[in-house]
Amino acid sequence: MFLKKIPILSDNYVWILYNIQSFCIIIDPGVSEPIIKELEKKKWEPIAILLTHDHIDHTGGVKKIVENFPKITVFGPNETKRHGVNKIISEGDKIFILNKIFYVFFTPGHTPGHVSYYSHPYIFSGDSLFSGGCGRVFKNKHLEMYNSIKMIASLPNNTMLCCSHEYTLSNLKFSMFFLPDDKFIKVYFKKIKERLNLGKSSLPSFIIFEKKINLFLRTDERCVKRSLGLKNNSTSFEVFVKLRLKKDFWS
Repeated sequence: MFLKKIPILSDNYVWILYNIQSFCIIIDPGVSEPIIKELEKKKWEPIAILLTHDHIDHTGGVKKIVENFPKITVFGPNETKRHGVNKIISEGDKIFILNKIFYVFFTPGHTPGHVSYYSHPYIFSGDSLFSGGCGRVFKNKHLEMYNSIKMIASLPNNTMLCCSHEYTLSNLKFSMFFLPDDKFIKVYFKKIKERLNLGKSSLPSFIIFEKKINLFLRTDERCVKRSLGLKNNSTSFEVFVKLRLKKDFWS
């Protein structure tokens, strides 16, 4: 399987997995027009749509794609059922598509029913874990988000993080504000800035890098605790909550 990303809206990505037989899988189509245009250009036949959660910038293109390709199967959690989903999935499910197994992980926090899809080496994490950050937490569900991103981070180091937004540079600026002496983050920031200046993307990332540059995955480190004014015996979860609240109001 080969990976393609299509930028949409202001900072979203739609991910497409395709094979040499020109069959493909679409993940989180927030709009339809550029997706349909790409399918027609490459002569790809979409077999399935995978939805991570019920936000319009991830689901808005489903209806027209289905109208153009009526044989397609739409998978998604229960919260997305109003978007033409005909296969409701939940934690622990395994989806078999195009000779690949997609493992469904329940990753709530951003929305109550958010899921992520893992098919080695790819994790399609929607708005849960971002490169250098994590999704905004709604309805105070910090524990859910904390557990969700820790679970994703437990995947093999060579797992490719395919999240849904180009937030990496902003997230790294946030990281450097709290850890200004972290050499790895500085180098990574410079690399990502150069890529974006060339019109390229920061994604996908890799779990091995996220463990070094993503403060939300480093909440047990003393340097992160000190940067937030917390005691060394603060729990990893307490650090996560304060970090996420700081990010909510950071610019």
